[in-house]
Amino acid sequence: MSNPEPSNPEASPPGAAIFGCAGTELSSAERDFFRAADPLGFILFQRNCETPEQVRELVASLRSCVGRADAPVLIDQEGGRVQRLNPPHWPAYPAPARIAALGADAPEAAFLVARLIAEDLFDLGITVDCLPVLDIPVAGADPVIGDRAYGSDPAIVAELGNAVCKGLLEGGVLPVIKHIPGHGRGLVDSHLALPVVDTDRAELEATDFAPFRALGSMPWAMTAHIVYTALDAQNPATLSAKVIEGVIRGWIEFEGVLISDDLSMQALGGSFAERTARALAAGCDLVLHCNGKMEEMQEVASRLKPLSPAAVRRVEAGEAKRRAMRRDIDRDTLKARYETLFGAGV
Repeated sequence: MSNPEPSNPEASPPGAAIFGCAGTELSSAERDFFRAADPLGFILFQRNCETPEQVRELVASLRSCVGRADAPVLIDQEGGRVQRLNPPHWPAYPAPARIAALGADAPEAAFLVARLIAEDLFDLGITVDCLPVLDIPVAGADPVIGDRAYGSDPAIVAELGNAVCKGLLEGGVLPVIKHIPGHGRGLVDSHLALPVVDTDRAELEATDFAPFRALGSMPWAMTAHIVYTALDAQNPATLSAKVIEGVIRGWIEFEGVLISDDLSMQALGGSFAERTARALAAGCDLVLHCNGKMEEMQEVASRLKPLSPAAVRRVEAGEAKRRAMRRDIDRDTLKARYETLFGAGV
């Protein structure tokens, strides 16, 4: 699939949100809602993906609703247990921990897996992958991160994360570094409860934050729904101006598009309208709502704002980078090397 042409630069900014949808095709109610809400883009899950042709048609329908051929379409295609596109139509890619276990071959393998994933996504019209996970799990942490991480050494995590980003970008897909500034110390799953981390800032900077700082030039990042008491004892990072301005935009020096993790996760309290308003006020460029439930999306939309001028520039910079870095590949050669490394076909 070729890259779509850019949208009209004189159009008014879209809404600062990424929404999911319920099934494999859009209902009339979803079409009407997306036209009215005009979110920047969309995210797909396993419930939305059956066959390549069906996914292509769904992606086209989503973009048609907002009248922008370059509206970002996101997915979580990490490999391992977090993979929305699955066999028989798409390969079962290895988890990040399995890649890291290859040792000296791990950087090549990380690039190779990401490059093949990007080729799968590009073929479907999907332009953003919520990968790599730069979190560093610690002993006793909830297993929600687990083998989704590239290890416990910040330098190795940064090296492998960088290789993944390069592979995705060369495939014409934007990476999303997550979960900034670090989810590895969470003792509970933020899908179910609010993790609270009491580690002091100096240690956080030396460990959890370090891979994000190393990859601070990447085009997109996703926040962590975690309270860091050394930074803001009252609010999780997603809702904290102190964390976003002081750490993510400050110490980490991240300059790209900042998207919240899913607003429907139970780590966040309050109504969906309140979550939306607080995340945007804290400094998130975009809010993410994933489950496709119409009532919740309507509540998010009730407090939605247009993208800020700074967010528009960040989105445009990422899109320009994605287009500029796209390279064609010999997929057969990459598949052969993949099979050498992992002993499985693609």
